[in-house]
Amino acid sequence: MTNERQTFAWGHDALGLEFTHGRDDTVRLARIGSPGGAGGAGGEQSPGAPMPLVEVMAAGHGRFWSANRLIDTSLGERLRYRAHRATREGDWQVLTVELRDPESGLAAEVTYRSPDGVPVLRSEVALRNEGDVTLHLESVTSLMVSCLTPHGPAALDAADLLWAENDWLAECRWQRGPLRRTSPAVSGRVRYGNGKGGFTVAGQGVWSSCGHLPMGGLTDRGSGRTWLWQIEHNGGGWRWECGDREDTAYAALSGPSDAHHGWRHRLAPGDTFRTVPVALAFAADGGPDAAFAALTRYRRALRRPHPDHHQLPVIFNDYMNCLMGDPTTAKLLPLIDAAADAGAEYFVIDAGWYDDEDGGWWASVGAWQPSVSRFPGPRGIHEVLDRIRDRGMTPGLWLEPEVVGVRSPVADTLPAEAFFHRDGVRVTEVGRYHLDLRHPAARAHLDEVVDRLVGEWGVGYLKLDHNINPGTGTSSRPGETPAAGLLAHNRAHLDWLTGVLDRHPHLVVENCASGGMRWDYALLSRLQLQSTSDQQDLELYAPIAASAPTAATPEQSAVWAYPRPEDSLDEVAFTMANALLGRIHLSGLLPDLTPEARALVHEAVAVYKAIRPDLPTAVPAWPLGLPAWDDPWLALALRTPATTYLTAWRRPGSEPTTTLGLPHLRGTAARVDRLYPAASRAVADWNPRTAELTLTLPAAPSAVLLRLTVSEQVAG
Repeated sequence: MTNERQTFAWGHDALGLEFTHGRDDTVRLARIGSPGGAGGAGGEQSPGAPMPLVEVMAAGHGRFWSANRLIDTSLGERLRYRAHRATREGDWQVLTVELRDPESGLAAEVTYRSPDGVPVLRSEVALRNEGDVTLHLESVTSLMVSCLTPHGPAALDAADLLWAENDWLAECRWQRGPLRRTSPAVSGRVRYGNGKGGFTVAGQGVWSSCGHLPMGGLTDRGSGRTWLWQIEHNGGGWRWECGDREDTAYAALSGPSDAHHGWRHRLAPGDTFRTVPVALAFAADGGPDAAFAALTRYRRALRRPHPDHHQLPVIFNDYMNCLMGDPTTAKLLPLIDAAADAGAEYFVIDAGWYDDEDGGWWASVGAWQPSVSRFPGPRGIHEVLDRIRDRGMTPGLWLEPEVVGVRSPVADTLPAEAFFHRDGVRVTEVGRYHLDLRHPAARAHLDEVVDRLVGEWGVGYLKLDHNINPGTGTSSRPGETPAAGLLAHNRAHLDWLTGVLDRHPHLVVENCASGGMRWDYALLSRLQLQSTSDQQDLELYAPIAASAPTAATPEQSAVWAYPRPEDSLDEVAFTMANALLGRIHLSGLLPDLTPEARALVHEAVAVYKAIRPDLPTAVPAWPLGLPAWDDPWLALALRTPATTYLTAWRRPGSEPTTTLGLPHLRGTAARVDRLYPAASRAVADWNPRTAELTLTLPAAPSAVLLRLTVSEQVAG
């Protein structure tokens, strides 16, 4: 009986995959890239370079090559081909590959999805124990892909890793460094062709993006070929590694693991476990900009449809550089009028509306009833909500649903099992308990709150915040590790959110967690907006705003525009410009601004409303490269086939002139219009042959929004 290898291909006009398998061998992904091979990883692969579709660690089933990596697993290598089938789900192509380990009885179903015309692959794995013995899982890859570079040391030498550091007030800071920093060329690998380490990034706790975005990438310095990936999980139990194996680069993406999170899962005979989904974007050339453009299109195809994604209403929120959690009727009424005059369409009352000003609200939240002292009078908070509606805006409220203060009556009325526990003790973090949304009482409590605020009060916007990280998770069920309990809670959280939007389909929900600490496409595939930061310094916000479209679509990226009475006019224009290529979260004490400053605010909102029809289809680019935290100049472009919008920021300490590259406009006689501020002294000169825009901003700090419109091709 021979073991002749067979090949099958799958994909569409933007992405192609090729698989090989034999009777006595595992299935391997031999190639991924442009259809037909052009622009893919390219090059001739060594026989051992392709890797199994799934890597699985389980107690008693380790690796055949011991290392710190979660690859080269014995179970992964033993999984044999059963069948594959290609189907469609609407505009998505779907491939399912079935595998089985004859020794343990473990079966794996790998499901790949890709939207038509978009070079992005989505992957998840379902494991089923078809054997007679319980398996104790320790890690499972959601996507295992090798051949990310052509075979040979030269391609590895030219590869750069991409990763994004993400901290409170300092979100979305992309870094770039050579793959060789952790996978150096080492002599003596001729026999084995494999190392023991690599570059690893992992999340922890309930915040999916605390420390790092759940994203990464690999790019070729010469060709511009780029891969980007994201892990679509709403908790910190995720991990990716990237390194070299047999002279080609690989990436392994997964949810929680034993090595990093203490995660283990008991898979009894007949039981099934499903991994968190992940996505891999590909660009044959064009570098990170092209890959982020593909990822942007994929995110739009992935998410739940909602009118907000196309209407992009202007939102006023009373928190940042404004009331800062101290709302009252007397303070809100003039703000409501000023926000309406500026053109806001939603008005959100942020934290504090439930606080009776006794200073103890942090540890007493959970019932979400309005304060009587803050909103006196017979109608209480409804006087404010009615005023918002009377001024033509939709009212919104801040809510932190997953927490209950230790002094809240809800802490005693809900059953103990409705909260996180570890070792039989209720988890406490900064004076708060954390709800376990697997428990029906916890979900019923939150459903009552939301249905009251939305269904009875007429609130049309909820800002859902989350300001504590209660550690590794919950082990409230017998034999459960905290990380396994956390994963189950994360999934219940997503299910709860889906139920909220099913009942209230026009409700707009913002995803917030101390700014950008939970920035992921498990949540953003369901929710409409993402809080990008709590940063209050307008100059430090600029790199966050410029980088935001790497982590969320522009129309989901909520950016504060919060002028202060003491700001200069250049500073007012700078902070307004921060938000013009995202979603305006207007704030600040607008009634206290000078008439000139208020005019700049009104002008910015009017410009935004004029350009916002283009934003839901535009894709991002960075004419100065991905923004660095200390860059003196920053730039973000959003482009459609006919129009490119460009925001450029000059910060203090920089030269007044810079040159921006816009290669997609090469050879076009583009018209350059200054959109905001109208009084800007910016001078822009476009060179169609070099595809460069020379821009001068005389003042620092200052910013400008430009529009470049293609008029004709330039000969030569």
